[in-house]
This record gives sequence, C-alpha cells and structure tokens, in this order.
Amino acid sequence: MVGKRILIVEDETTLGRVLCDTLRGQGYDVALAEDGIAGIELFTTWRADLVIADIMMPRLDGLGMVERLRAMDSNVEVLFLSARSGADDVVEGFRRGGNDYLRKPFSLEELLARVAALLARHPDAEDSVVMAIGHYRLNSRLWTLSLGSSTRRITARESAILAMLAQRCGDIVTSEELLMEIWGDDSYYNLRSLNVFISRIRGYLRDDGRIEIQSVRSMGYRLVVGEEL
Repeated sequence: MVGKRILIVEDETTLGRVLCDTLRGQGYDVALAEDGIAGIELFTTWRADLVIADIMMPRLDGLGMVERLRAMDSNVEVLFLSARSGADDVVEGFRRGGNDYLRKPFSLEELLARVAALLARHPDAEDSVVMAIGHYRLNSRLWTLSLGSSTRRITARESAILAMLAQRCGDIVTSEELLMEIWGDDSYYNLRSLNVFISRIRGYLRDDGRIEIQSVRSMGYRLVVGEEL
C-alpha cells in the first residue's frame, strides 16, 4: 500500500498527529485537515484514496463533508471515527457514504487493519472471480460491478454480500450467514448495517429489471434473476 494517499480529517489535534505519524510509518502518503470545510478544500486539490473522518467537528461535521466528497469522487473509501456508538449512529454513517465505522477509543492496530482492508485492491490478480448476475458482471476480487461498458467500483462488503447471494442464486441466504461470513459478528448493529448495504446493492442493480433481491422475513435474503423477456 506504499504510495496510497490518506486524508485524515480530525479536530482533536493530538489524535490527528498520532494518526498521521502512525500511517506515515506504514508508508502511506498522509495529509491532515482539522474540520469538514478544510477537508473539502484539501481534497479538491489533493485527491485521496481513503478519507478517515471524525464525525463531530466544527464548521461542518464528517457526515456533511463526506456527502460533498462523494459528489466529487464516488469511489473514494471512507472510514468514519466517532465516540457515538449507537446502532442508529453507525447506520447513519453508512447511509451518508461511509464504507466502515470505527468507534473511539480504538487501538492503532485495529485502525491499520481496517485501513489496509479498505485500500486492498488486486488489479493484476490472476484469480479474479467474475460472476454473471443478469446482464451485470461482478468481479468479486476487484470489487467492481459492470453493465455493458460501464463499470462501478463498489466496497469490499458490498462485493462480498452480492457474491454470496449470487453463488446461491434462488436460495435463501440467512442474515446470520452473511453477518458471520463478512462481519464475523451477528450483533444487532451489524444487522442494521447489512440492511443498509442490501438497499445500496438493489440500487446498483436497478437497470436490469429481471434482478430482484427479496427480503425473506425473519430469515435473510434471496437473489432472483427472472427470464429474459
């Protein structure tokens, strides 16, 4: 991951400096902004591969900032940091454009692991897995979803969820199976997050009317692809 750019937006000066020093020590190219407005201004001229953003900040909070960043770059990875740990707070973070959410206080080892996971890309991998889902093509190794000549980069978790559903197309995949395989934890707040990810994936697949991700009450989800008309 050497050379990857990470923008840290954190108003706690000491924490911001610690994060910068830690990530630079791993070979990342790091920049720091101290509020949401400064983060947007810096991102405009210094496009990052990953944004690590506190949620509670002056002038413009992390949620509002990320919404604006998404308008500039829909593919940038976003890791939210927050002392707010309620299920609704986590879900709101995902709804507003986050790819991952880390509660304060956290260990630097956990931060580095999440950063590495978000930045992991294998563009030259020979074992890339391409799956047909209606007219779409999912590359579960590169985390891309293609329709014709158009390709969208999706998140690692979105890719993993869709791959599990596609591998068992027509069958019910329980929420517990999805959560334990992808999150490693079937807690309530992760279940809420799963529901948000499913909603996003449905939106990605909307241009092929044969595809449906059905919610199976109290069980999980089922991917169905209808016949060509």
